[in-house]
Parts: sequence; structure tokens; C-alpha cells
Amino acid sequence: MMQKLRSFDFILLVTPILLASFGLLMIYSASMVTAVVAGFESTHYLVRQAVSFVLGLVGFFLCSFFPYRHYQKIVKVLVLGSILLLIGVLLYGVAENNSVRSIHILGMNFQPAEFVKLVIIIYLASVYSKKQSYINDFSKGVLPPLMLTCIMLALIFFQPDIGTSAIVFLIATTIFLCSGIRMKHVLVLLAVGVTLLAVAIPSMVTEVRIGRFIGAYQPFTQPDGSGQHLIQSYLAIGGGGFTGEGLGQSIQKLGYLWGAHTDFIMAIIAEELGFIGVFIVIGLLSTIVLRGLYIARKCENSFGSLLAIGISAMIGIQSAINLGAISGLLPITGVPLPFLSYGGSSLLAMMVSMGILNNVAREVKKQDLRPVPVRTPENTEEQADDNRVWNRPSSQRGGRTWNM
Repeated sequence: MMQKLRSFDFILLVTPILLASFGLLMIYSASMVTAVVAGFESTHYLVRQAVSFVLGLVGFFLCSFFPYRHYQKIVKVLVLGSILLLIGVLLYGVAENNSVRSIHILGMNFQPAEFVKLVIIIYLASVYSKKQSYINDFSKGVLPPLMLTCIMLALIFFQPDIGTSAIVFLIATTIFLCSGIRMKHVLVLLAVGVTLLAVAIPSMVTEVRIGRFIGAYQPFTQPDGSGQHLIQSYLAIGGGGFTGEGLGQSIQKLGYLWGAHTDFIMAIIAEELGFIGVFIVIGLLSTIVLRGLYIARKCENSFGSLLAIGISAMIGIQSAINLGAISGLLPITGVPLPFLSYGGSSLLAMMVSMGILNNVAREVKKQDLRPVPVRTPENTEEQADDNRVWNRPSSQRGGRTWNM
């Protein structure tokens, strides 16, 4: 057992477990009053999140030992299952907060979109790693995966779930840019995307969404309306100062700040633990992202490399959107903070993602330990055929190089 534990990447093993454990503590602190007011025990949300944490740990270790290359064999099943689940949400989903994002299963709400983000990462990493030999062919190497991604993106968008749609779009864009395509193809797709967005904007404008923009950028014009959540978030963040009011001493969680244990949990952390607590949390999240990108750079397999990039991007992008919302830089979209916000589906998906990333890291670790082969005339040709994406000449990868 100790030998197996040593094979893990220590940073990617300890950091997510620390964050999720700390998340349990903060969820209990932020939700105890909300739970009692709703007629539950004070530990209601803590217990439910703890169950998801245990399941997440099981998923983490299973995926850490399951060879990531095998996902390429089942990627079609994963994509088909994701599409069917998203359609199921639209047909039979549970309505909550003016949207339908979850399915009620075994007494709990399951949000397929949280897992679809990971499936899209696996799918795009698998497809673009296989298409490296003809990645410069727009119709064969670039367009088909994007069309299928757009279908899944549309199913999430129509729930409607703007926040998750934005995350999926940005993740797909990141993998797309790192796959080695030509810049002219990027510009063509950018032009098409801007055109489609311009056409879609009139149908996207509603009073609720306009209110979210006003609440984000002019909250004090509507202090009792759309700006209330952000104003209370400001009070929580500002009230914490450098060291915070103390664990469990938040005032804003007493019914003033909506979503104290979900979307705005970082505001409660800021109020109770101050700048120090916020700095530590952001530091741990940044450590995961940077370590994931380092693993991506070191991995010799193109699928593993793109997989690590996608997972790192997902955690970084989702964290940025959540922190942007609670600080007024972005409109509030209901995006949870990875590992910390209340939500079983989100936590389980994040822990599984970290398990997959750890499996890639374990292979990189073995790769670094193997002896360096002596370069001889007999193996020169074999080495030249190695499919390491980042070491290929730019002419074979569309003229683009990804460097950290």
C-alpha cells in the first residue's frame, strides 16, 4: 500500500483532499442557520456533502489507478450517455432558481452538466490526439469534434445554465488552441463565433439577465433588488479584514447573504478567516492548476497531455468565474467554487477529475524514472516517429507550440 501511495503525485493527492475537507468545515459553518430555518438539523447540509465527499474519495482513488488511456476506448459511450442525460434534464429535470439543471435520483438532485464538463475534456483530448497527423485539415481534423461539442453546449445552455455553458466553451477553446491547429483556422472560428453570438444576443436578453448585469456593475442602484447579493458579499468580505471575525462568527450567513454555503462560500471564508484564509484557498487552487499544467508539459502522450490541460483549465476557469461573481467583476451565474461550495455533483466530478489527473501524473513519474535510451542508428527512426505533440516540428502541428 505504501508503495502505491508513493506512486502518487503528492501535490495532486493532498491538495484536493485538503480543500474538500476544509470545504466541509466551511459548509457547516455557513449553512447551520439556513438548515435550521428550513426545518432541518443544523448538520443537514454537512452530512449530505460528507456523503458526496466519501463517494468522491472512492472515485478519486479508483480513477487514480485506472489507466487514463482506456478512456479513449469508451469515449463514444461517455459522449452518448452525456447527451442522453442532458436531454433527460430538459424533459424530466427538477426546476430550481428559474432553471432546470438536475434530475432527482434516490432522494438527491444529480446535475449531469457537472460530469459533462469532464466528458467533453476526455472527448476533445481523445479526438485531437488522434487527429494530429491531419490536424491542418479543417474539414476532417478540426470541425467534426467542434460540432458535437456545440450540441452538448447547446443542451446545457437551454436548461438554461449560462455559467456552465461559459465554462464548457472556455475549456473547449483551451484544448482547441493547445491541440496544434493553424492560426487561420482559429481566426475563422472566432469570426463565426462572434457572428453567432451577435445573432443570439437579442433572444438571450431577459429582465432577469439584465438585472444580473445591473447587480454586478451597479449594485447600489438597486440595493434591495438585483444588487442585494453583491452588496452583502461586499459586507462579508470587507468585514473580515486581514484575520477575520473568527471561525463560525459570520454575520452575513444569518439570512443576509443568499447562497452563503453555495455560490458565496468564499465571502463567508473572507468574513470568518479574513485575507489569510482567502489567500490560502486561492493558493491551493492555483497550486492544482499550475501542477496540472506542469504534468501536461511533461507528459509524452498527447492524449494525457491534453487531458491534463483540460482538467487544469476547468478548475482554473470555474474558480475565476466564481471569484469574479462574488467580487463584482462578473455577473452572478450560479457557478460553484471547486471543492468548497455545497453541491454533491460538483464535488464528486471534481474528485474524479483529480483522480484522472493523478493517473496522468503517475505515468509521468514512471516516465521520468525509466532509463534514458542510448541514441543509436537503429533506434533513431523509431524515436522520430514518437507521437509527442509538444516536441513535433511546428510545420506538422499547424505552426503552433504550447509552452508553459
